[in-house]
Amino acid sequence: MPVETITWKNGKIRFIDQTLLPHKLKYVSTDDIHRLWRAIKRLEIRGAPAIGIAGALGVVIGIRTSKAKTFDRFLKDLQNASGYLGSSRPTAVNLFWALKRMERAAGDNRSKSVAEIKHILLKEALKIIDEDMTSCRRMARFGSRLVKHGSRILTHCNAGGLATADYGTALGVLFESKRQGKTIKVYVDETRPLLQGARLTTWELMREGIDTTLICDNMAASLMAKDGIDMILVGADRIAYNGDAANKIGTYNLAVLAKYHKIPFYVVAPISTFDFNIKSGKEIPIEERNGDEVRTVSGKLIAPKNVKVYNPSFDVTPHELITAIITEDGILRKPYENKRYE
Repeated sequence: MPVETITWKNGKIRFIDQTLLPHKLKYVSTDDIHRLWRAIKRLEIRGAPAIGIAGALGVVIGIRTSKAKTFDRFLKDLQNASGYLGSSRPTAVNLFWALKRMERAAGDNRSKSVAEIKHILLKEALKIIDEDMTSCRRMARFGSRLVKHGSRILTHCNAGGLATADYGTALGVLFESKRQGKTIKVYVDETRPLLQGARLTTWELMREGIDTTLICDNMAASLMAKDGIDMILVGADRIAYNGDAANKIGTYNLAVLAKYHKIPFYVVAPISTFDFNIKSGKEIPIEERNGDEVRTVSGKLIAPKNVKVYNPSFDVTPHELITAIITEDGILRKPYENKRYE
């Protein structure tokens, strides 16, 4: 069963602090929007769908104390909360998708009282959670069609239950394949600099009893050259109209290597991760994070403390290198602009 990553309980947001995994499983409960902002920024909550859920629930706690008597005044309070939450991380489009959806839900009910709108917004946020659960299972079923008995699969970063409200995206395909009785072997990139693969993905896969092997990021090419990989499955944080996909830094490396070694490269992501307002990946904003994430490992300095660091959190894989995109509506093949599903 997937781990319960983020949910609403007793009037608070309850989430796993992922910075402590795999050594400690700790749940945090909060009704403080500033604490939630910090959780998203620090990657206590991470993964595009989970960040979107956090944004929706964050709006609920952000407007809870609004004293507004009119819709216009209430809308300003809501927009202030949304703007604040949106400043936590710029790349994951699910966050902004969820925030806009909450604002739209309020606007659609502007004739109702502020108290009623607050209740409607909570129902909308909970609906987003339910939809994500359904979406995860549908992606898993579609993606499992591509997985054969005995497949050797490589994945990067973490796209499992920890990144969603349920099964996950890329890892959901693996969980479903195992449920169907398929024997699979999964290689996990460690995913420097914050080691989401080593800390999170291995933890999830091993909990499910899946044959898991951890590798350093720079071992992937050697493994492919030895004919050790049959397919690559990754998630995404934003997908442009043409199919270019932003994901954790290092994903583009794998796509280039996969092309050379003729290995299928699949992106697994819900429709909410598509940004139809941008034509290509060149327009995707790429978050650059603190250099100490590279200078240190688990808080221990491993480089000269004043060395300059280049630390983009994501890279963009061109659509030409993506074999297919697996969504809850089916499997998309090139050209992705046609949005035709198998």
